[in-house]
Amino acid sequence: MALYEYVTQEQLAGFDKYKYSAVDSNPLSVYIMHPFWNFVVKFLPTWLAPNLITFTGFMFLVLNFVMLAFYDFDFDASAAGHVHVPSWVWVAAGIFNFLAYTLDGVDGKQARRTNSSTPLGELFDHGLDSWACVFFVATVYSIFGRGESGVGVATLYYILWVVLFSFILSHWEKYNTGILFLPWGYDISQVTISLVYLVTAVVGVETWYQPVLWSFLYRDLFTFMIVACSFTVTLPMSLYNVLKAYRSNTLKHSSLYEAFLPFLSPFILFVLSTIWVVYSPSNILELQPRIYYLMVGTAFANVTCKLIVCQMSNTRCQALSWLLLPMTVVVLSAVTGVVANETLLLYLWTAAVILAHIHYGVSVVQQLSDHFSIFAFSLKKPSSD
Repeated sequence: MALYEYVTQEQLAGFDKYKYSAVDSNPLSVYIMHPFWNFVVKFLPTWLAPNLITFTGFMFLVLNFVMLAFYDFDFDASAAGHVHVPSWVWVAAGIFNFLAYTLDGVDGKQARRTNSSTPLGELFDHGLDSWACVFFVATVYSIFGRGESGVGVATLYYILWVVLFSFILSHWEKYNTGILFLPWGYDISQVTISLVYLVTAVVGVETWYQPVLWSFLYRDLFTFMIVACSFTVTLPMSLYNVLKAYRSNTLKHSSLYEAFLPFLSPFILFVLSTIWVVYSPSNILELQPRIYYLMVGTAFANVTCKLIVCQMSNTRCQALSWLLLPMTVVVLSAVTGVVANETLLLYLWTAAVILAHIHYGVSVVQQLSDHFSIFAFSLKKPSSD
């Protein structure tokens, strides 16, 4: 039995009818990465469950986050005058990031190779991807840090939201069109990030202090590329695909309210977390940037996973996530000074969000495993006894 029934009977019926539909038009992915993944998957044993591959890749990103947290918890290590992160850590980060990206690319191929494709596999993959956003963004941040030549913690906070917004756009598209248009930025960013880690190990973080051109620093290039990719590529393509579906009368949701409903909970989450950042009596983001990013990224993943469930089961997206209610109380308690120790409040709330999200994820996976009569991490079939 599942820990809690998070997936309704209507949604389970929708999962029974679900067919995966995706479009990947990125030249890097089509001509380089897919052939590489097709080569790699041949070396995997046929008893290896695709979800285990997905989870292993995700844990490489978590390992990167924890490893950099140990050497650079406050994002100061790359600044001049501070003890820098050892070179071997950057090498490990580059390898782990590329391994995570590779495993994320081969899990679906392993599923088709072993004839074990299920809606649970796609949900598990995309659900972990939504949580992975915060881990690779916060880890990359350590390359520049928040020194004089680095990126301010507030700037990185908004950059994180640009990344999260770009991620949810793809699933908003699918919620409205039934087709997942894979964003170009993902493949490009993962290859670039892996290379930058390795280059940093060779040339040192001091290299990034130097301007690229005139007074334009590498940190400015980093910021510009993320924001520009989101607002000049990802957003226009998403709007175009949804508009095309509307014009061809294939849009899955007729009213404007229904079409944009998936953005409501993420928007409220953004407002709440930003209110805490702006009105924090102790400037909590400056004090605890890593934990704050983790809290926001995990809450976002929880909200997004519920959208993915609705999108895959062809059911109406819920207007508000229940997690936003206690978060409202937490934010009001912090900004009004009702709770004096903001750092303690942040740690407790972050722990609560992580536990709630893990509980949700385990419950949904267990519920769908029971429904489809499969094991999440094994290709063996459950006993009929």
